[in-house]
Amino acid sequence: MYQVQRPSQSQWVPLRGCRYHVRHWGAHAPEATPLVLAHGWMDVAASYQFMVDAFSEDFVSQRPIMAMDWRGYGLTESPLTDSYWFPDYLADLDALLDALYPGRPVDLVGHSMGGNVVMMYAGARPQRIRKLVNLEGFGMAPTQPSQAPGRLAQWLDEIKPVNLNEKKLKPYPNVEGVAARLVKTNQRLSMDKALWLAHHWAQPDPNGQWHILGDAAHKVINPYLFQEKESLELYKKIAAPLLAVEATDNALAQWWKGQYTLSDYHARLQCVPDLQIAVIEDAGHMLHHDQPEILARCIENHLKNTAT
Repeated sequence: MYQVQRPSQSQWVPLRGCRYHVRHWGAHAPEATPLVLAHGWMDVAASYQFMVDAFSEDFVSQRPIMAMDWRGYGLTESPLTDSYWFPDYLADLDALLDALYPGRPVDLVGHSMGGNVVMMYAGARPQRIRKLVNLEGFGMAPTQPSQAPGRLAQWLDEIKPVNLNEKKLKPYPNVEGVAARLVKTNQRLSMDKALWLAHHWAQPDPNGQWHILGDAAHKVINPYLFQEKESLELYKKIAAPLLAVEATDNALAQWWKGQYTLSDYHARLQCVPDLQIAVIEDAGHMLHHDQPEILARCIENHLKNTAT
């Protein structure tokens, strides 16, 4: 199994009705700018371990590094709910930064769903962010007001108990089964890394069945429509220099079937005042798993002099 180079330390932080689990790496350096890592949909904070291990010693030794399990993921204990609301992620992030780094700007990295969160948060709280990194947080396809009745009706159907039960994630007979599932999703992921991730992405029950640490309610459709114009207004307010990182194995065509393209995403990014785009070769959507060393150097270069 993968051998961790920099073990994390766990902390639990009560906020907004949740008992948040946070992983810490790096130095206790009260004067340094913290680096905060936000994971994506159906993922966990431990997913960043390979990238943290790939950071240079000089980089890690000069700053605190933190990643949280979002509500309903990993080891974070959340209130019972039948669906999740996107603004809660922004509010949780805001409360967590106030609790851990009050009055201090942070460097903020987000992957996929987490990338969308950090982009919106940086527009709503521009003074809170020193530098920003978005790892394939592409956003959503544009919507039309005419879709609202159908979307709301679908949400009402999906939160019915009988339908929620159908969304429950199937268990796996052992941790090897979880690892195989991770490799099936990302064929670039080596089995040693998959086995390590599986121990953090899932947990066994008393009967030995392994369950994914992600609430099935995350699979319920959002009742509200994605508002592209609102997102662009948030992008315009981002004051931090943004590094938008994407992989050569782009999945937008697979996800959206032409409704939303990489060119559309790049057009949205032009609203950000200070923008740099980087492309990671031989990588897919989980680029922090596929090319952690290259991504680590890329982020370090963007965050240079962060400890001063």
